[in-house]
Amino acid sequence: MNIKSALALTLLGLTLQAKSLDKVNTKSGPVKGAISTDGKVRMFKGIPYAAPPVGPLRWKAPQPAASWSSPLDATNFGARCMQENIFGDMVYRDNGPSEDCLYLNVWSPVSEAKKPALLPVMVWIYGGGYAAGASSEPRQDGEMLAKKGVVVVSMNYRLNVFGFLAHPGLAKETGRNGSGNYGLLDQVAALEWVHKNIKAFGGNPENVTIFGESAGSFSVCGLMASPLTKGLFQKAIGESGAFFGSSLAITPAADAQLIGEKFASSVGASSLEELRAKPAAELLKATLKNPEGFPVTVDGVFFPEDARTIYAEGKQAHVPLLAGWNRDEMSGGAFFGKDAHTAEVFKAKLQERYKDAAGQLLELYPATSDEQAAQSAGALASDGFIAFSTWKWLELQRTTGESTVYRYEFDDAPPTTPPGGAYHSAEIEFVFETLPSKHLPWRPEDTQLSDLVSTYWTNFAKTGDPNGAGLPAWPPFASSTGNEVMHLSSDSKAKPEQNRARYELLDRLMARK
Repeated sequence: MNIKSALALTLLGLTLQAKSLDKVNTKSGPVKGAISTDGKVRMFKGIPYAAPPVGPLRWKAPQPAASWSSPLDATNFGARCMQENIFGDMVYRDNGPSEDCLYLNVWSPVSEAKKPALLPVMVWIYGGGYAAGASSEPRQDGEMLAKKGVVVVSMNYRLNVFGFLAHPGLAKETGRNGSGNYGLLDQVAALEWVHKNIKAFGGNPENVTIFGESAGSFSVCGLMASPLTKGLFQKAIGESGAFFGSSLAITPAADAQLIGEKFASSVGASSLEELRAKPAAELLKATLKNPEGFPVTVDGVFFPEDARTIYAEGKQAHVPLLAGWNRDEMSGGAFFGKDAHTAEVFKAKLQERYKDAAGQLLELYPATSDEQAAQSAGALASDGFIAFSTWKWLELQRTTGESTVYRYEFDDAPPTTPPGGAYHSAEIEFVFETLPSKHLPWRPEDTQLSDLVSTYWTNFAKTGDPNGAGLPAWPPFASSTGNEVMHLSSDSKAKPEQNRARYELLDRLMARK
């Protein structure tokens, strides 16, 4: 055989290998994806994990996707779920929005081994206040994480009125006292899909980590509490938020259904049939006039009880948990509103909002000057918005189930103009190593931090411990280790917990409600 013929056969072999790498047989049918430009990651997008929740399936638990026989084109993201343009920093690569939106994506490393070992799986859940978000955001792309030896999955789930409407008629349909939480049930269906199919993509269904940010972090908290997810994941990561504060609070079934009844009346629907017959765009537009929103509720299925009760009684999944929040989750302006940012105004607002507890709060959020008052207002706004609920989650997880927990604070301030500090969601592109998804003047230290954070996250997914060779030591968040917190920045290091007294006071105030 001459050199030319040998080269042709080699190229043919590489082509055949590439063709086989981008094809996978799922339980529902074959899918054909793509290979990354560097040849290191297999990418499959827009795989249906449930039937389109349209027509009579609107406001029902997700149903199995129909099977197919010809290879499904899995090179484009599926439509995002119905939503308004709420958050300016959310950029999408899909053709949505649509009610037909229950699709997921898989990124899997290419292996040169003949029989590669099954890899840990990381299942991502996006944020957006249960009103916006999609898995097609560039900053949440799984390619770079996959290069660190994990299989990455992300899914779309129903939002707003389509994902969280509760209504007495819906409860009657299923014979339960509660209804709603369809977006959370979608997440369970996606995890079930992972359990059944991920081995075909090189993932280990017995080593799954769920992780999410903001509403996605709340979802991780809820998935740990729900009896529906037993055995579907083994570790959890929460980035900013859990169901133990005032943000995205779980609403009693009767209250949630009253909200649903009012909404149905506002669109002129006297029955579920009429409500399901309404065009999706009309319903979405009507939600703009519904300031209450559509809350997560005790539906009797996903949440048989509220999350606080489930965790307090130790009924949640006792899995390793890594969680934390960003240093500047919310600005002081969120506390002051349009009022002047002065110590006098801060003290007056404390008195107005917290009554007899204002004095105790002022001791922990001092206001001896206007500058200090502005700082305290930002701290209190951030604590009330996200920090306290995440702290309480970690506390309950480590005390009611003796699970190993790791706590972090993300302190890096991306180079924005004007400066926004380590704002809510700032860590996402660091976790996914997708800094280029935002056109900012990134610094070398940002790139280094992104590599460090993604390594911590993938290490945790692999072993339940973020530590590894050459990394700053990250002790568990435990009294035996001094309650140390990993501060993620250009100089990442673990430090003893600060501000515990603030969270303990907020916990006592929450208990009075």
